[in-house]
Amino acid sequence: MPPAKKRAQRTRSYDPAKIRAAVSAQFGHVRDAVLALPEEALDGPTRLGDWTVRELAGHLAWMVGAVPELLARPEPAQRELPLLEWPFATAAAAGRIDEHTRALDTADLAALYERTREAYESALAGAQDTRLLPVSLGAMTLADFLVTRTVELVVHTDDLAAATGVAVPYDRQALAACTRLLCDALAAKAPGGAVEVRVPPYAVVQCVEGPRHTRGTPPNVVETDPLTWIRLATGRAGWAAELDAARVSASGERADLSGLLPLMG
Repeated sequence: MPPAKKRAQRTRSYDPAKIRAAVSAQFGHVRDAVLALPEEALDGPTRLGDWTVRELAGHLAWMVGAVPELLARPEPAQRELPLLEWPFATAAAAGRIDEHTRALDTADLAALYERTREAYESALAGAQDTRLLPVSLGAMTLADFLVTRTVELVVHTDDLAAATGVAVPYDRQALAACTRLLCDALAAKAPGGAVEVRVPPYAVVQCVEGPRHTRGTPPNVVETDPLTWIRLATGRAGWAAELDAARVSASGERADLSGLLPLMG
């Protein structure tokens, strides 16, 4: 992980009400897709090691169920994990997350998803966005933690689609928040203004040390679509392969981001 001082920058603001709704909407899309799968599809493989589709489905429910679980616990004394630090901190928890996911009771996914939906909506009804949650990676505000839920849901929706062939819809706000946070994480990891990274229609950031662009066409530009960017940022796609497939365009001698990716383990 880069030194914290290199990631000192203004954090993008997110509309808390829109993020709450985005989490709910994307979870609804996931629920509909999962519950429509035939039983045999749930035993199929995913690209997440040896997780089955059923385990992935359970993990998705847990990512949303963590919100009411954390709100039910005592509030920490102070914030410990800023939103921009979260993507870099996730790799350290991979083993614990894998163990917990495998231990989930996923025998009745319909009941699990309904309990999760009800608990999420009930817990948020009276919760303040500034409420601190005892997240295992470090205490975060509720508002920030919900932004991380859009990342979890969008990334794993893509995993679900890849495993099953089902075209699961993406809530626009959830996809936008996920894209923006991972773009900002890149800018935080490699601060500077030499390269402009464009992920239309959701984000444009400048990064990498070097001459800062001020007007006209930037000399170093990277452009891609949201899902390709998310796959690159999370290690689900490789830089060279995406360039070869023309899903990424990169112009300029500094526009090679391969040494900075992935951002999340």
